Amino acid sequence: MVAIVSTVAYLGLEARAVEVQVQLATGIPRFVIVGLPDKAVAESRERVRAALSAIGLALPPKVITINLSPADLPKEGSHFDLPIALGLLAAVGAVDAEMLSHYVVVGELSLDGRIAGSPGVLLAALHAAQEDKGLICPAAQGAEAAWAGEVEVLAAPDLLALFAHLKGTTLLPAPPPGEAEPAAGGPDLVQVKGQEVAKRALEIAAAGGHNLLMSGPPGAGKSLLASCLPGILPPLSPAEALEVSMVASVAGTMEGGQMKRRRPFRAPHHSASMPALVGGGLKVRPGEISLAHLGVLFLDELPEFQRAVLDSLRQPLETGTVSVARANSHLTFPARVQLIAAMNPCRCGHLGDAALACTRAPRCAADYQARVSGPLLDRIDLHVEVAGVSAADLSLPPPSEGSTVVAERVARARSVQTARYNGHGPRTNAEADGDILDAVATPDEPGRKLLADASAAMRLSARGYHRVLRVARTIADLAGAETVGRIHIAEALSYRRVAPRA
Repeated sequence: MVAIVSTVAYLGLEARAVEVQVQLATGIPRFVIVGLPDKAVAESRERVRAALSAIGLALPPKVITINLSPADLPKEGSHFDLPIALGLLAAVGAVDAEMLSHYVVVGELSLDGRIAGSPGVLLAALHAAQEDKGLICPAAQGAEAAWAGEVEVLAAPDLLALFAHLKGTTLLPAPPPGEAEPAAGGPDLVQVKGQEVAKRALEIAAAGGHNLLMSGPPGAGKSLLASCLPGILPPLSPAEALEVSMVASVAGTMEGGQMKRRRPFRAPHHSASMPALVGGGLKVRPGEISLAHLGVLFLDELPEFQRAVLDSLRQPLETGTVSVARANSHLTFPARVQLIAAMNPCRCGHLGDAALACTRAPRCAADYQARVSGPLLDRIDLHVEVAGVSAADLSLPPPSEGSTVVAERVARARSVQTARYNGHGPRTNAEADGDILDAVATPDEPGRKLLADASAAMRLSARGYHRVLRVARTIADLAGAETVGRIHIAEALSYRRVAPRA
């Protein structure tokens, strides 16, 4: 007899169906797991053996063969412990195999029989809902699984409680859905003194989902401006919240079953490696760019990042996805992020200030800025110089407009874009391309002439040309204009980086 228990293997944000097939045969007792298991899955033997012993059961003195089917699909993670244990219980007749066939099972076992949490439960729950099955998972992640909707969830604290439920002696209560993530306070734009141009660029970036680079001396407020961005971005829609929560689930950062409602804001240190930023590692996990999906990726001290690490962002910024290729797997994670970067104009940071600049100016500025490749800079829509803040600026009264007022304008512009692109693919102006961009952002005749002249003078690439149109469309949306005009094109061009002369 072969007992079969359904579980899943995670490939990116996809949960693939896996059958745990358990066979008991006569012979010299041994415990074998086959089907491309990784080290964590192979170690399940000892955890399962100890957990069963903790509830007063022992492995039968037989040849135990566990096959994880399909056999050519790599199996990673400790969540195979619980389905293997239940498969063994079904094989010896301790639980009803027919009952188990109606569930997808995930969970890690402790040596004392407790069922510990494991990444990806939300993905497993969504997969179970698609297969019209229930889900057996750790009690600590029952609230997370309940977000999947109409799916029966058995969230067990330990193997003994689950065994009692399956035998019908003590029933497990249904877990309540987790609460939505609470709103979090943060810096407000009223804290920013001066910097009107930078605040305007930040508003445009928020309204259209554009990438932004701020350059200025130390202490000018670049990091403060970036940290104000979450306060003016609109909250996630239900569909977006599910996408963000799925990434958090597979990364193991979804705590307490709380559905994500705030847009992510990730700010990795400039010493971050390429796998940390774009994903990968021995066990492939989403990187910072995927953890910031539908949110903000803030890179402070941009030139201090390794050149190869920065260049690895070029393709994800263009496509909105990141693919991690390995010899035995090819995984794709979402990476639709808004890049906000900050940098000093040179290593000392005081280029243009004769009293503070180093003796190598301006050569040091050229060398420092050359650490960031031109193709990456070309993918940044808004380039703004952030001037130093003087004592006179600091003594000024707080600005009249705070994050709440700016957020209202941003929300109105985003609602216009949602209606405009409904059913066409893009969510914001920054994602519009091809025929869609031509249809919604074609400027009037004066604007078209200005853009043509400026493209030749500024030597804009095709990508740069289209990015100017996207920014101009956002500026027009903030102004409530139906058509992109010359004034919108002019402001968009003012934020564009001028290519250096050969």
